[in-house]
Amino acid sequence: MSCRELHDQKVAQYLKDKRQDAGLSQGDVAKQLGYSSPQFISNWERGLAMPPLEAMKKLVDLYQIDREEFIELIISQSREYYQSQLGMERLGQKKRG
Repeated sequence: MSCRELHDQKVAQYLKDKRQDAGLSQGDVAKQLGYSSPQFISNWERGLAMPPLEAMKKLVDLYQIDREEFIELIISQSREYYQSQLGMERLGQKKRG
């Protein structure tokens, strides 16, 4: 598993939890979003892909997700990924050596 996939796992688990909290199956969500297969939803929930922005907008409403919470999760995961890739403890810091 790549470093990026590890970081995306938190977003993936969040999406899965929120879908289940909403009482929806992957098939239900796929239909609501206009996808022909629940495989797209499965890929998001396994951290293999991130939903496109348009799908994220619909998921927020469908799952009744707090928009700020979701945005913060995505941003924090992206921040952690880039910090780890750049060898930084905090964005803007140079690696100490």
